[in-house]
Amino acid sequence: MKNRSKINKHSVCKIISWMIGALLILVGVFPFLWVVMSSFKPLSEIQSVVFQFFPKQWTLENYRSIFSSSSVYFPSGTNFLRSIVMTLMVSFIALFLSLTVNSLAAYAFARLEFPGKKILWSVYAATMFVPNIAILIPCYYVVSKIGLTDTMAVLILPGVTYVWSIFFFRQFYLGIPDVLEEAALLDGCSRIGIYTRIFLPMSKTPFIIMGLSVFQGFWNAYIWPSMTIINNTSLYQVNQLLAYFRNSQGTHWDLLLAGTVITCIPLILMLTVMQKYIVQGIKISGVK
Repeated sequence: MKNRSKINKHSVCKIISWMIGALLILVGVFPFLWVVMSSFKPLSEIQSVVFQFFPKQWTLENYRSIFSSSSVYFPSGTNFLRSIVMTLMVSFIALFLSLTVNSLAAYAFARLEFPGKKILWSVYAATMFVPNIAILIPCYYVVSKIGLTDTMAVLILPGVTYVWSIFFFRQFYLGIPDVLEEAALLDGCSRIGIYTRIFLPMSKTPFIIMGLSVFQGFWNAYIWPSMTIINNTSLYQVNQLLAYFRNSQGTHWDLLLAGTVITCIPLILMLTVMQKYIVQGIKISGVK
């Protein structure tokens, strides 16, 4: 009887925990599902005071309009598809440069000995607590003085060095056994050789985790591209164009929601494919 009562209590607790988990998932996912459903509604239905989750009248006109009639809402010389391609180019170039620079810097802080390393790392790590928005004006002043405005480089270079990425890689590299590095040094391998032949092949998980973070940051960039650093409409980023759906005549919610769904697709696909590495990354992120 006691064992049966324990089993019943365990089953009840398990059912309750599943219900709470399902409720939390529903609360978190519901806003996005509403955006997706609303992107298939006409504007009149979206603005209706009567709440309706599923569209009464399903339509693809919002998606057609955002591509075929974008010139009506966007500045001349650009369109939504071109902006998506440009944003993808910027994001992937920045992704490659960021992972290369930050992983090399992390290897230096984790494995090399040089004068002032501890002080330099302490100062550099302290910048993690400085909000990015606090340095936007100084960054704009620097890029304008060196003539980088209105170029693709201004969308990429200021965000390549990412202190959180260096910290993440450093923590991972500190956990790699010293004997591997010592054996490679005895065999005459250079520091670059050790990095490329030992550390790099073992860094698949942190590279994917940080790669997703970097890609998301550049793909979702809005404030920095909008700070008049780009006047050439062919370089406009996708979130810059979405902002044009809100103007003095009102907000075109039908097109804005459709554009939002489109911009979410690359991130959802990447997160779905790489989700197992995200779980592994949680184990790595602890401070050693």
